[in-house]
Order: sequence, then structure tokens, then C-alpha cells
Amino acid sequence: MKPISALAFDFGTSSIGLAYGQSLTGSARELDPLPAKDGKPDWDRVQRIIDEWKPKILVVGLPLNMDGSESDFGARARKFGQRLHGRLGLPVAYADERLSTRAAKDEARERGHRGDYANQPVDSIAARIFLEDWLRTYSNQK
Repeated sequence: MKPISALAFDFGTSSIGLAYGQSLTGSARELDPLPAKDGKPDWDRVQRIIDEWKPKILVVGLPLNMDGSESDFGARARKFGQRLHGRLGLPVAYADERLSTRAAKDEARERGHRGDYANQPVDSIAARIFLEDWLRTYSNQK
């Protein structure tokens, strides 16, 4: 498959985590999270981020239950993905984000995070984690 660049969104109602990565190395980096009001970001800011990073695809974290079924919050994440596609015209993929928040909190603690997740969200760490998983899966498709 042709290498691609991707921008990941960890959808939340008050904060949306962001990460940028590319499939050539399967690596991603965290970006500053977007503040949101009831899941709605500043769309002009989203456009500026798209213009700066120029991703070929957008990846939205899909909250699934541990049994693989879609959670109630999953419908909101899918709606957010549809809005991204409608506003930006880029393809949107969904990534299983199960356990990414737990892994992000573990990683943040190792970095010295004190557990104040409301004022110091770990959404962008979670976005990087599920984006790297998605990039590995994308790269392994032949």
C-alpha cells in the first residue's frame, strides 16, 4: 500500500485529542488537544490544523465495549467523523480505541502526570496510541 499521512481525533465532549502520523514508519506524535463544547470544536481551528499537517485521511477513535459492540458514545464519535468528512472533504476511518485511555493514563503517570485529567487531559496521548495501532494495521494490508 502507498504510504499515507493521518490525523487522529480522540473525540470527547470537552476536549478532542489530536495526533499526527504516517504509515511509512507507523509512528505518530501528539498534538495539542482541541477544546470542545458538547463535542463541537472550533471548526476554523480544525481547518488550520488540516492546512498545516495536510493529512490524507482522518482517523476517529471509536469507543467500543470490551465485547466489541459499539458503546453509546460511539454514535457521537461516528457523527463527529461524518461532520469532519462533510466539512473537510477528507476520507474518515474509525479506529478501535478500547483501552487507549487507560494506556494513555499509564503513560502520563510515567511522565509525571499527577492525575488531574480535567485540567491536563490525556486525549492526545490516547489519539497517538490508537493512531499508531491503526497505522500498523494499514501498513500490513497488502
